Amino acid sequence: MNRGKIKAISISEKRGQLKTEVQEAVLLPNHGIVGDGHAGNWGRQVTCLDWASVDRANREHDLNAGPGDFAENILIEGLDLSALSQGSRLKLGRTAILEVTQVGKEDHPSIVTKTFGVSLLPSEGLFCRVIEGGTIRKGDPAEIL
Repeated sequence: MNRGKIKAISISEKRGQLKTEVQEAVLLPNHGIVGDGHAGNWGRQVTCLDWASVDRANREHDLNAGPGDFAENILIEGLDLSALSQGSRLKLGRTAILEVTQVGKEDHPSIVTKTFGVSLLPSEGLFCRVIEGGTIRKGDPAEIL
């Protein structure tokens, strides 16, 4: 399936913090989400995660993790994000386009691991840069280009 939706958007002021859910966000090209600590001129401007992965972690580890708890910016529902690789593109909302720069990352003792005992970004996180900007909202369409 190539079309899903934005389940949640979350941001944090600084790196190394759990993120807080917001209803909408502005994505700036080659910057990231306005107000998020990971924004800037680098390859990990925005982090996407599959809602199915959070749901699975909740069941397997008896957790109640929600939006932002795994330090992701955008939770996407209804798309198979595991099929994406470096260079893949996602369209969010009407105009925003993200390009995957990295799948997964080095694992380290993060706030997520300390809080929940499990982390998803090292194995399943999609790290992206913003190609085309725009405002995105919870519930907006998400599609693989």
